[in-house]
Amino acid sequence: MAIDLVSRKDWGARAPRGSYTTITWTKGVKVHYTGGRVDPGIANDHAKCVAMVKSFQSYHMDGNGWLDLAYSMVACPHRKVFVGRGPGHLTAANGPGMNTGHYSVLGLIGNSGLVEPPDDMLHGILDAIAYLREHGGAGNEIKGHRDGYSTDCPGGPLYAWVRRGAPRPGGSAPAPKPDPEPAAAKPITVVWDGDVPRFPGRVLAYTPGRPYMRGEDVKAWQAKLQRRGWNIDVDGLYGRESTNVCAGYQRATGLDDSGRVDRPTWDMTWAWKKPATEK
Repeated sequence: MAIDLVSRKDWGARAPRGSYTTITWTKGVKVHYTGGRVDPGIANDHAKCVAMVKSFQSYHMDGNGWLDLAYSMVACPHRKVFVGRGPGHLTAANGPGMNTGHYSVLGLIGNSGLVEPPDDMLHGILDAIAYLREHGGAGNEIKGHRDGYSTDCPGGPLYAWVRRGAPRPGGSAPAPKPDPEPAAAKPITVVWDGDVPRFPGRVLAYTPGRPYMRGEDVKAWQAKLQRRGWNIDVDGLYGRESTNVCAGYQRATGLDDSGRVDRPTWDMTWAWKKPATEK
């Protein structure tokens, strides 16, 4: 069965607030659940699924101030797959510093109400994973959100399925395909995303046991990373979260992942990289 894709236009998605951070390869996908109560009635009414996805986008954008819905894709009980940020775009759902490693797929179940994923939802999650592999360079791994991040997500039943190897209902675990290799190195051109503010003259860094660095320079750097799609609070405090996000951004842009905002990292925050052969 081909994927039953619900485009952003079809589910009425709002436009993102800015440009996504582009990615071309991940280790795989992390599976999520809503973490709240899900009305069991969505299993018999797809319109309720659409309303849920729209409400999550509004919460992420208006409540959290994020660029867009955090998830790459969303699977509902009708084996339909909603396009969230989609393939090739950095997710914001996996936790600080963990979004470059995996895409994210949300299953519309919660911790009360609808808690057991129906077979068609499991099929939909696997359809989404196959889509992200084909169109977004997703690797072999299928993990739960809690793998590497302190959370109950994706809940007991869905995580147990992930731990079993994410088998197709009525079948066996999907045969792994070789992980795609990162693209061969190409000449890189830096394309500036607006004027680069003057480097503040100090390296932004976190030292355990010492007070957080704070200031308008920290806030400016955090705000720019958030506008670029990274999941980071704009609070003007440079602590553990900022360090983790900084290291992830440095890895994504080919810098040493020190977690410190030095001059090259500051400048690259207002830039993006692309092969010189692209226009």
